[in-house]
Formats: sequence, structure tokens, C-alpha cells
Amino acid sequence: MEFTFSDDQEAQRAAVRSFLTREVPTAVARSLAETDAGITDDLWARLVQLGSTGLLVPEDHGGLGLGLVDLVVVMEEMGRVPLPGPYLSSAVLATLAARRLGLGDRLASLASGATRGTVAVDEDGHGDVVDRIRTRASRKSGRWRLTGVKPVVLDGHTADWALVPARTQEGIGTFVVEAPRGELLPTWDVTRRVARLELHDAPAELVGPPGDHTAIWRRVVEDGAVALCAELIGVMEQAHHLAVEYAKVRVQFDRPIATFQVIRHKAVDMLHRIELSRVGTHYAAWASDVDAPVRAEAAAMAKAHVGESANVVTGEAIQIHGGVGFTWDCDAHLFYRRAKQNDLLLGAHGIHRRRVADLVLSSS
Repeated sequence: MEFTFSDDQEAQRAAVRSFLTREVPTAVARSLAETDAGITDDLWARLVQLGSTGLLVPEDHGGLGLGLVDLVVVMEEMGRVPLPGPYLSSAVLATLAARRLGLGDRLASLASGATRGTVAVDEDGHGDVVDRIRTRASRKSGRWRLTGVKPVVLDGHTADWALVPARTQEGIGTFVVEAPRGELLPTWDVTRRVARLELHDAPAELVGPPGDHTAIWRRVVEDGAVALCAELIGVMEQAHHLAVEYAKVRVQFDRPIATFQVIRHKAVDMLHRIELSRVGTHYAAWASDVDAPVRAEAAAMAKAHVGESANVVTGEAIQIHGGVGFTWDCDAHLFYRRAKQNDLLLGAHGIHRRRVADLVLSSS
């Protein structure tokens, strides 16, 4: 099987890389980390003009109508920054969910940048992300109301609306909460905003097809996990680059530390993890786009391996930098923070490793 990108996809990569290098250098990413919104309206407008916000939106709703393989190209480049702001929450997760739910009006506004959406899936507990949803939906006086807590909602304090899966008598239903205005919380990743959304008899609108939406949300989580893995490839590549370049100029015992065998071994081990992560992520993205029978297994394998590998690679990048790697002046810690946070989003690597085992055993 050929695991190379097309000329159009490579052109897309070049365009995104050029844009991010010009518009979001490290100094800008650091300054945006100090703001509550995590992004400026001007930068968001430029991302819209680039077509990035409509990448996954079907053409009949104003988007580009592309798939996960195309998204991988973009997310890898965004991971190199690492890009702050609501791209993951709105252009990826909310778009994936809206597309699966058939919410055409929401998709059109996401593609045009007129609105920013998010999803509120993660809840406290352990095990599978979808299985541990406990938020309840009840119908009172002809209107749906939600009760529960969503502790990790990306950009839940600034999003125009949130798609919230909640338990109903039929299983899991999907509800729109307008202007959620969650409580902004500190997290590992200083460049990405997370809010806590407490729903106490909150009014909501039931959306999507009739029946149980469990399968829909499981697919959203799996595809979202692949997108996170793609971003982590960029994170690892840039962390590796920073470490290698530092090792070339850092002198100890009258010679660069890059000449020391232990540093070389670290760099090679990091590269090994990056390349394995790349292959697994690209395969999972392809499997999703063609609806291969192994799609769910491939997504779980990718998140299990890439999440853990990103923690190791970015941690080793700090070790190669030594004490300076832990300081605010060094960019290495920014990538470590992004890796730690991405590993936890949509289920930590251990959860997905168990998911792989369940899928393999159930098919044997």
C-alpha cells in the first residue's frame, strides 16, 4: 500500500506551513497563551480565508469536502507551532459531530467562520469515553433540559454553541447548548483553552436523527482521536528538531553534546517513535476515509501508541536541553504540555490500548 500524499495534499501542506510560519511564530503563540480567548479575531479570519475551517465540511454546505487524510496534513503542521485557539474544537471536533448528525446549517456557519462550535463529551470516571457519559436529558414542559458536568470542554467559554451527548430513555441523544459560557480552567497546555461546563437543568435543543446516537459519538471520538494523533506528529517532530539543534551547539567537556553516545541514542529512539506514530496515524486516517473494516481498531491503536510516544519524545527533548528545558524561555516545554494534554483528551492511551484488546478479542 502506498503511504504517500498526493501533489495537492503536499501543496496544501506547503501553504499551511508558510501561513503558520509567517502568522504564528513562537513569539505570537506565546503572547496568545496569555489571553483568555487564545486567539485573535484577525488570526481566526485568516484561517477561514485559508479554507482550513471548511476542510471537513461538505461542498454543498460551503466547505472543501475533504477527509481525514487531508486533515492529517493540516494538523501535523499545526502541531509544529503549536497552534493556539479553537481550531481543534470547532473546525475538527464540532465539524465531525455536526457532519455525522446531519446538521447542515451548523456546518455552513462553521465553514464560513461565522460561528465557532465545540463538543462536550468527556466526563469524570474511567474507561471508554462514550460509555462513561452520565449527563441526563429530561423533557419538562415540552422542552429538553440537561443535568450533569462536562469537566473538559475545549473553548467552552467562548464557543457560540456546544454539542452535548446526554443519556435519554433511548440511549444517547445529542443536544445543542447555545453560548455555553463554561468556567475557564488551567490545564497542562497553556496554549489551548479548556472550560468546565456545569449543567443544572439547562435548556437545550435535541438535534440529529431519531434514535440512539451512541454509534455516532463513538465515531466522532475515534476520528477526533486520529486528528489528535496527527497533531502530535507535528509536536514530536518539532520537539525532536529543537533537541537535535540544541545538542549541536551545547558544549560539555570541550565538545558538543551531540557527539555523546547517550544523546545520539536518545535522538534515534525519539525518531523511531515518531516514524511509527506517523505510519499508524496515516493508516488510521485512510481506514476512516474508506470505512475499512479495521477502522475502529486502527484509530484505537494510533491513539494508544501516539499518545504514549508523544509523552516520551517531548520529555526526552527536555532532558536533552537539561535544566534550561524546564524554563519558560525554552520552547521545549510548550510541546511537552501539548503532548500531555492531547494524550488525555478523548481518552488516555491506556483506555485506547484496552479498546484495541476488546476489538481484537471480539473478532477472534
